Amino acid sequence: MRYAIYFTPEKEDALTQHAERWLGRSAFTGAMHPPVAVGSFTAAEIAFHTAAARRYGFHATLKAPFRLAAGRSESELVSALSRFAAEREAFTLDGIALARLGRFFAIVPAARSQRLDELAADAVTQFESFRAPLTPEEVERRNPERLTPAQLKNLHKWGYPYVLDEFRFHMTLSGPVPEQEAERMEAAISSFFGPLLFAPLKIASLALFVEPEPGAPFHVRSLHAIGGERARKIA
Repeated sequence: MRYAIYFTPEKEDALTQHAERWLGRSAFTGAMHPPVAVGSFTAAEIAFHTAAARRYGFHATLKAPFRLAAGRSESELVSALSRFAAEREAFTLDGIALARLGRFFAIVPAARSQRLDELAADAVTQFESFRAPLTPEEVERRNPERLTPAQLKNLHKWGYPYVLDEFRFHMTLSGPVPEQEAERMEAAISSFFGPLLFAPLKIASLALFVEPEPGAPFHVRSLHAIGGERARKIA
């Protein structure tokens, strides 16, 4: 079993509901949604391009998936995340945007946010004691030969290459899209999400996601309101 600390908007949020329909699955309930046909893409094509993102659910990574360290328990992790969220204040990003990151499409902040970067850095460092060391196989799956020296250092120190100075907040909407289909995909996503792609985004809760077994879909185990409201158990 692996755990991850992610940001995701509330289940009832319009962005969440659109993203669940786009990806074809709710990380909150596990419910599957019928594939959507958008623009020049058939429903089957959208389902294919969103398959990788669908397994993880709609989210932005703060603390990447990890196995629990020896002597640590899920209840300890839930309690620690509840305290972590309670010690912080919610804030709002002025806007979001659609971006292409390499071959993937994702929702990103319209402008860099220092508060967001600090939240992510704190999540990485403060929950490190809960993370079991990576196995050689886990390191190899990150393709270390393709990483920069800074990313490789992060991988070995924090279990994930894209943290701290390498961090970029993003909510993934697709798997790798071939270059010849990228323009069509951008148009399809823009059409499907519409004005939501330019709306403010409130960072008001943190979620503990769980992967019950290797390759299984991730789901929300608990949601923790930033600012100290009671955590809500999801599953």
